[in-house]
Amino acid sequence: MKKPASGRYWEVDFLRGIAIIMMVIYHILFDVVFFHFAYVDLSSIPVLLFLYPIGTMFLLLVGVSLTLSYSRVEETLTSWQRQRKFIIRGLFIFGGGILVTLGTWLYLKEGYVIFGVLHCIGVSTILAYPLIRARVYPLVLGIICVIIGVFLQLMVVVDFPWLLWLGFIPNNFYTVDYFPLLPWFGVILIGIFIGNSLYQNNKRRFKIKDLSQFLSVRGVCFLGRHSLIIYLLHQPIIVALLTLFF
Repeated sequence: MKKPASGRYWEVDFLRGIAIIMMVIYHILFDVVFFHFAYVDLSSIPVLLFLYPIGTMFLLLVGVSLTLSYSRVEETLTSWQRQRKFIIRGLFIFGGGILVTLGTWLYLKEGYVIFGVLHCIGVSTILAYPLIRARVYPLVLGIICVIIGVFLQLMVVVDFPWLLWLGFIPNNFYTVDYFPLLPWFGVILIGIFIGNSLYQNNKRRFKIKDLSQFLSVRGVCFLGRHSLIIYLLHQPIIVALLTLFF
């Protein structure tokens, strides 16, 4: 099938936009509880069933987007230029994570973000680069990372914080956003496998009806295209609105 004229795939932006909307809804709920405006059990099964697909969808789409981004520059940039592009991209996203760390440390003190979703995406973007064009390795390594990460979170508790970024959780650790490389780097690798399976040479390998002409779909796609800026700004806006309202 032909690649889209814009170089983007509406279905990827749409799914990312859905994830953004779900994330904002959850954070509204979280802030309402955090500031004691209402009580909801955030550890209840319905809330968790709503929460965990958000991060999973986001990071799967990160992997898919890495393969699409690589395809767009594969023939126009040299190997070193491509590598530099992804390193810079990873550092930029990680820098956004540092801003989140500083902001939550100044505002929350307890529970501030140490290694959240942006930290994870930034580091993973750099680590995943050698595997972007591989077919089977990302899937196998991704599954292994997920299994190890789940085991670490359920079975292992340590008394030191130095491997927090990897998935070793210390005693009495609390944060409002935590995405260690194990298991979440594995989810991104699985996303790379999906991207390489569904898209090749920057073209779809499947047929899908173009729904991007509908206004509602375009709106969701717009949110998906600007997910980073929305992630950085939505919490201060939510907190300000809740403070004014309540």
